[in-house]
Amino acid sequence: MQGVLSKLRVVGLGSAAVLVVAALASSQPARADIVIGQTTAVTGPVSASVGETLVGVRLYLDSINAKGGVNGEKIKLITLDDKFDPKLAGENARRLIEQDDVVALFMSRATPHTQAILPHLAKYGVALVAPSTGAMIFHQPVNPLVFNVRSSYQAETEKAVEHLQTLGLSRIAMVHVDDSFGEDCLAGAMKGFDKTGLKPLSITKADRSKPDYATIVPQLIKENAQAVIWIGSSVAVSDGVKALRKAGSAMQVVTVSNNASSGFAKQLGDSVRGVIVTQVFPSERSVGYAINREAMALAKAKGDVEISPSVMEGFASAKVLVEGLRRAGPKPTREKVVAALSSMNRYDLGGLEVGYSPTTTRD
Repeated sequence: MQGVLSKLRVVGLGSAAVLVVAALASSQPARADIVIGQTTAVTGPVSASVGETLVGVRLYLDSINAKGGVNGEKIKLITLDDKFDPKLAGENARRLIEQDDVVALFMSRATPHTQAILPHLAKYGVALVAPSTGAMIFHQPVNPLVFNVRSSYQAETEKAVEHLQTLGLSRIAMVHVDDSFGEDCLAGAMKGFDKTGLKPLSITKADRSKPDYATIVPQLIKENAQAVIWIGSSVAVSDGVKALRKAGSAMQVVTVSNNASSGFAKQLGDSVRGVIVTQVFPSERSVGYAINREAMALAKAKGDVEISPSVMEGFASAKVLVEGLRRAGPKPTREKVVAALSSMNRYDLGGLEVGYSPTTTRD
């Protein structure tokens, strides 16, 4: 089931950004009445961007709880660390549903990890709100228990190829992680190649845990690639960029919004120039959007929060969750939450609209 946040854009990283430190453990809200579960990679290769999304989530949920919660009930978010391990993500989801009795799951991270959660959603009739993945499998066919906030990775990689062509680049290679996330991004890129009449210079699969940079980088240089679309975790891609630069290559590198965080920019360090990250949200600095102004005001009140793309994804996702709980009414059940979200045909987050229906997707 597809939400409608599709303000796709590409952004070059011109300078290193400040890492947002999420001091979430010390922020224990009062006793909560509505229990929400989350399994995500608090540690591991994507922990930097996950940490920033959690800052955005906490920024909004804390503001709601400070006002008394939703329908007089406060929200308690239980976050379990799956360490970027799909098997553990599935086990965490089962525990949250069976033992913690959550009314909904929220903001899982990554494609194979979210796939591992799906059987538990189906078994118990639990909604998953705002999975932090743009994989097409969660958009089509429609899953009545999955409520997306971000648009698809395929749209991002298709746009990436088109953008590179507008820069006059035609020798474009593709490196992607060897899993369902990587295959999904490849499918989108191929749409872009077909649309532009170009062909990929090469397509290379990389191990998710240990990419073989010693083989990948020399091959890209030997092919005289002008650009490479590199799909993987923030650590995998940043290390790949560093290896390219160390080898003397200045080729353009494009990656997708799973790496849209200031943490990724910090990981790149001096290699940050020449890297493009596609985005599914408008610029977080655009004050023309009410959602950005709202987040900025709350961040200023806290005094220790810097807004980034990942922070805004967490913030927007939390807004969708809260609206679903509000519409579900007092003492929401799993069934009521699913029904409330399913009927949320149009909801304005503040200049961005999200919508769901039982049978159709929206892009």
